[in-house]
Amino acid sequence: MIQTQSDILIIGAGAAGLAAARELAKAGKSVTLLEARSRTGGRIHTIYPPSGFSRPMESGAEFVHGDLPLTLQLLNEAGIFYELMEGTTWQVQQHALEQNDNFIEGRELLYAKLKELKEDMPIQQFLDTFFGDDKYNDLRQSVIGFVEGYDAADSSRASTFALRNEWTSEDDSNQYRFPQGYSQLTGFLERESKHFGATIHLSCVVKTIQWKAGEATLTTDTGQQFTASQVIITLPLGMLQRPENTTGAVQIIPPIPEKLEAARKIGFGGVIKFLMEFKESFWEETSGETEVQRKMPNLGFLFSDAPVPTWWTQLPHPAPVLTGWLAGPTAAQLQAMPEDQLCEQALQSLAYVFNTDISFLKQNLVASTITNWLTDPFSYGAYSYATVETPEAKKILNEPVSDTLYFAGEALYEGVEMGTVEAALASGIATARNILQQTGQKK
Repeated sequence: MIQTQSDILIIGAGAAGLAAARELAKAGKSVTLLEARSRTGGRIHTIYPPSGFSRPMESGAEFVHGDLPLTLQLLNEAGIFYELMEGTTWQVQQHALEQNDNFIEGRELLYAKLKELKEDMPIQQFLDTFFGDDKYNDLRQSVIGFVEGYDAADSSRASTFALRNEWTSEDDSNQYRFPQGYSQLTGFLERESKHFGATIHLSCVVKTIQWKAGEATLTTDTGQQFTASQVIITLPLGMLQRPENTTGAVQIIPPIPEKLEAARKIGFGGVIKFLMEFKESFWEETSGETEVQRKMPNLGFLFSDAPVPTWWTQLPHPAPVLTGWLAGPTAAQLQAMPEDQLCEQALQSLAYVFNTDISFLKQNLVASTITNWLTDPFSYGAYSYATVETPEAKKILNEPVSDTLYFAGEALYEGVEMGTVEAALASGIATARNILQQTGQKK
């Protein structure tokens, strides 16, 4: 049996794992990353031509929401071009179209009551308690729709305090995207990690972690073993939440039940993402497609009451592409639906919002793909959200086990950007620096 020795092993070559590897390798540590997928990047995955699409498309993370310091610093360091999003926000509700970027009804009243709240509770409970009257139906529905759609959260679990912090601190002025793909960022971190001496093994599925203080042995599905003094576990929360002896579960010997129990107290939302390219941008007034009765000039984002409610374009790039987004409990309910049926639901949604016939959409569809993150065998979900129990759970997970096992990832980030690439990068770097500090003290 082949056994490989390193100072530090990292499970997962997503944003957190790559950021940690770069930091540790740069400091002179012997680092080995084990990645289950056949690529690095994790939940960042750009699909490049030739793929049927005319330009790079994101099956995972796509936007930078605000001027996030670490992400923008790395992008500038890597020389990766990013640009401001553009476009008009349209909404279709009960067949009525309006240009409107206000997602929450009664926002001022809602924020006033949020400000008064002294004790955290799930957002559903908050709404039932303070906005239970029928006259607040639109407010309740808009809040729940936003929480489930944007945060991919279950409103019966999502923390009201966390949502309050997110809504009141969020800078919506600058939203960025990458014309040449988000994978440029993880590609940069991969190259940097290797440059400083890190080794990355792809298609390397870790099955067991056997450990004692100061030593750990990881065994893969092929029987290969890797040993190190310390291990950073950057598995997505959905993997940590898997019951033992189920597909995707990693067995830790001896068990650390308090850590895995803490992981289950953090929310992890699901997303089904639809990428569809058409012959032309039929939603524009300049389009010659007369079959489309409802035009949306300069369409950036579209929100609706359709089965697949959220769509966006590639603006400022004029590609005739629409990206559909289904998240939270609704996505979870449909996670087992076959891809052809999901595609049909997406096209029916577009037929409704643009007031056209589904046969027209099918005739003009050039390329399409669906990414179901709920059934992805190496994530079982898309990104985390805070529950009432999350602050305490994060403290437990961020505390290393005997200076041997460490956890990192977007779910463990302490700031308001939880669930983002920024959070993953920051958590990976913070964990690496913690290890360097600890090993420095022992010298």
